[in-house]
Amino acid sequence: MRIGVSGPHGTGKTTLVHELCSRLDELTPIEEPYVLLEEDGYDFEYPPSRADYRAQLARSIQLLTTEPDGSVFDRTPLDFLAYLSATGLDVELSGNTSAVQNALATLDLLVLVPITPETERLLPPAEMLGLRRTVNDTLLELVYTDPLNLLADIPVIELSVPLADRVETIGAMVW
Repeated sequence: MRIGVSGPHGTGKTTLVHELCSRLDELTPIEEPYVLLEEDGYDFEYPPSRADYRAQLARSIQLLTTEPDGSVFDRTPLDFLAYLSATGLDVELSGNTSAVQNALATLDLLVLVPITPETERLLPPAEMLGLRRTVNDTLLELVYTDPLNLLADIPVIELSVPLADRVETIGAMVW
């Protein structure tokens, strides 16, 4: 089983990935590309630049194509396409379509973690709220309209459920 978790910043993706993996010993959390790039010495701008999002996109593609079965990915290439789009780049012209398709094709399930009234109320306040909202809307549009034909037959679950029910909702599809 390979699960990708996507959503804008500040929606509880990392917590969800770790909770899911703590419930099932056979699942391993894969840190998000930002963290891994930082550990490698990558120097991000603030706010992140298009080059920063492209670097994360490349790392995300690399992770999805090299990590073993049993991985739960904190972010997928879709996240970075949404961030690039939110900064004004036409994702249809980004040039990585086949690489993104191949990477996403390794997933057995895509989990979307959107902004909800509960995430706004219960989670710590997020930074860059305008960017966050735009990324949320763009990501949902990318997934549900799939203009680049990236998702093929990958099952998608959108977690608009209460925070306490997220793991069980995924479990109902997986177990």
